[in-house]
Amino acid sequence: MTRLVATELELLEKIYDTDIMWFRDPFPRFYPDADFQIACDYFSGDPSHMMNSPNGGFNYVKSNNHTIKFYEFWYKSRLAYPQRHDQDVLNEIKKDPILGEIGVTIKFLDTQYFGGFCQPSQDLNKVCTMHANCCIGLHKKIHDLKAMLEDWRKFLALPDNVKASQPTSWTVPDKCSLEKDDDIP
Repeated sequence: MTRLVATELELLEKIYDTDIMWFRDPFPRFYPDADFQIACDYFSGDPSHMMNSPNGGFNYVKSNNHTIKFYEFWYKSRLAYPQRHDQDVLNEIKKDPILGEIGVTIKFLDTQYFGGFCQPSQDLNKVCTMHANCCIGLHKKIHDLKAMLEDWRKFLALPDNVKASQPTSWTVPDKCSLEKDDDIP
């Protein structure tokens, strides 16, 4: 087995995220000048602003020396922030001057196109992906993912002139929140 296939197999076995729905091709919405792009829990309106709140559930990375050094730095930084999730570590290091030295260009993806339960996309005509973030409790997450899929089905059933003439939004989040999960069936 080639090294590449072995690496891909390892990734498939270890990395999975089943709480993101894809509705459109996201590639036209990626920034061509960025090395590392990441979805947000909350988007400030400026894709370069480091005060955006990144969410590691969805990202797009160009493989180059900048991103390799960035990932090495990110990985090593976990030692400085023990017991912290990788997303929390990224939040700590995203303004570190070493990123400028590395030369990595980071952009945060607009929630208009890459929405989530924290900050849903407000227009189904534009959304590419939606992430069931800001949701504690599997029962709540499953409920709202089903509702999101139903919203999308209803949107697709609308006549084209209705879709184009008025922004259509989600009914989610409904049950999802950052509150303790007290509704386990």
